[in-house]
Amino acid sequence: MTTVYFVRHAQPDLSVHDDLIRPLTEKGLQDRKKVTDYFRDKHIDQAFSSPFKRAIDTIQPVIDEKKLTLSSISDFRERKIGDEWISNFHEYCERQWEDFDYKLRNGESLKETQKRNVAALKLVLSKYQDQTMIIGGHGTAIGSVINYYDPSFKYEAFAMIQPKNPFIVKMNFDGEKYLEYKVVTF
Repeated sequence: MTTVYFVRHAQPDLSVHDDLIRPLTEKGLQDRKKVTDYFRDKHIDQAFSSPFKRAIDTIQPVIDEKKLTLSSISDFRERKIGDEWISNFHEYCERQWEDFDYKLRNGESLKETQKRNVAALKLVLSKYQDQTMIIGGHGTAIGSVINYYDPSFKYEAFAMIQPKNPFIVKMNFDGEKYLEYKVVTF
């Protein structure tokens, strides 16, 4: 069995609008300790992350403690919203979950985000069968992956976990065949 732990980043500093370099807040830096504690007694073979700073910084203490090498995979990044900062994120988010093709100018739809993230996941699943891996990621991207494997995961389920920074989604696979998922919140 292959186990994938998707870790949604801890609380980001939303005053920094550049997705790539947006850091964690002081609370986020403290909350990532919950992630480290969760993984302390778990064996991890491989470590991957979105290239975004907040995703890497959330799982870096786990990587360091377990003496793993982190591989950054661009396709695990969050969906691109568009050219402008969204003031009403929840309204925008709900609309995207209702219509997987909806996107703003120069942004990505959930369908595009899902396709990219699932392709990256399938690549690591094929390469690292019967291993356990941790993947640093983002709420919407992770939600879109869950939805791909379990279409009953819709906006309502996403809205329950979206406010939580960080959270973990444990997914089990037999080869590349999806078996189940479980959400761990703190």
